[in-house]
Amino acid sequence: MSRSLSLLFFGIAALSLVGCAQNPVTGKQDFVMMSEAQEINLGRQADVDVHKQYKVYPNPTLQAYVDRVGQNLAVHSHRNNLRYRFTVLDSPEINAFALPGGYVYITRGIMAYLNSEAEMAAVLGHEIGHVTARHGVRQQSASQATNLGIQLASILVPELNNQAFHDVSNLLGGALLSGYGRDHELESDRLGAQYLARTEYDPQAMIHVVGVLKNQELFDAEIAKQEGREPRRYHGTFATHPDNDTRLQQVVGEAKTLTVDNPVENREAYLRQTAGLTFGESVDEGVVRDNRFVHRDLGITLTFPADWSVKNLPTQLVALSPKNDALLQFMLDPKPSGTVVEYARRKLGGNAKIETIQIDGHTAALGETDNTLLGVIYDSGRAFLIQGNTKAAQTFATNREAMETTIRSFKTLSAEERKQIKPLTLHLITAKKGDTYAALAQHSPLGRNAEKYLRLINAQYPQGEPVAGQLMKVVE
Repeated sequence: MSRSLSLLFFGIAALSLVGCAQNPVTGKQDFVMMSEAQEINLGRQADVDVHKQYKVYPNPTLQAYVDRVGQNLAVHSHRNNLRYRFTVLDSPEINAFALPGGYVYITRGIMAYLNSEAEMAAVLGHEIGHVTARHGVRQQSASQATNLGIQLASILVPELNNQAFHDVSNLLGGALLSGYGRDHELESDRLGAQYLARTEYDPQAMIHVVGVLKNQELFDAEIAKQEGREPRRYHGTFATHPDNDTRLQQVVGEAKTLTVDNPVENREAYLRQTAGLTFGESVDEGVVRDNRFVHRDLGITLTFPADWSVKNLPTQLVALSPKNDALLQFMLDPKPSGTVVEYARRKLGGNAKIETIQIDGHTAALGETDNTLLGVIYDSGRAFLIQGNTKAAQTFATNREAMETTIRSFKTLSAEERKQIKPLTLHLITAKKGDTYAALAQHSPLGRNAEKYLRLINAQYPQGEPVAGQLMKVVE
């Protein structure tokens, strides 16, 4: 037998040995290339990476509450033999996800927009569904099979064994296998609804949660239009609101036969557990209040034009002009070299016009060239850079004054000022007769979209209003 045919026979034999396993949910044979022990080990290794990227939210009481609800769901799942771990991550992202082997994560970001224990249970139940149906494992196995198929094809057809073929094959494999997709998301919704019903929650909470995510998508479409970017997508590939999604209604409806007479909601209990929850950015990353950026650990502040849109990203701080035709970026170099003027000239080039100025008692450089304005401030051995850019000369001329004003707004904070920097947090109030979100937004630190944020966190987006006596969330 030739070497190529021997390898092909070995590959087919390997697939026949490890390619079939019984799905714990459906009882049918699934194509997987991983044992349960390997699955748990994969999750354990990935969990280490998750903790490198995210901090655990520092509230043991809330962590215990989420774990208690999650464990109650897991006991009633199709794979209650696994050891599940539920973790609240200190992230403003509106997200929840699961790793193979029973590792489930929920962000404080999404928790701020939920309004009952049943809704939180729906999020956790959905993620448990991904674990019990082995979606991550099935995806990994399919990816491995794709790669094995490429290797076998390369053996049988040597002319395919080139970089171009591998690049195309990997691209196709990635396109077919990236994300769980609608079928897996629907399966997790169906399973999550079952686990809700088995633990005496209303399975319709799953519909409510998808509605929360869809409203986020609609709201983000508005914000994206303001910021000139593409809107984000939430929860798989749902194109319509969940109330109009027949297939979603159908899969969740299958759990009705398990529904209890008096389902648990625990709205007030959930709201009181999440009172004080950090909303938006963490002070560790700096915060933006009315377009003023303050960073406690760096001990600095910077004020952007009032009508610009400011985004505090993980790696940089950026602001966009109202027409999205001018950009300001704030950056830090922890170990600059040379004088401040020499530093600015290295950044802008030899033809740049550079002058020495004073900013908040610091010697600084202000440089200009090619529709770019750069401010460099040295402070405590660090270089702070504020750079403005436009594509067109006329746009630069229009926005130059606003850019320079921002550069000159740089200030260092006193020890007392640094102590006063606090994160935004959720607080509970009881709505009074005549309360409106427009009125509440006037006293909110959430900026020009405060009214919409308040409606979102209270599940009354896009046009609802508070009802007298309603326990509701505000941000302070």
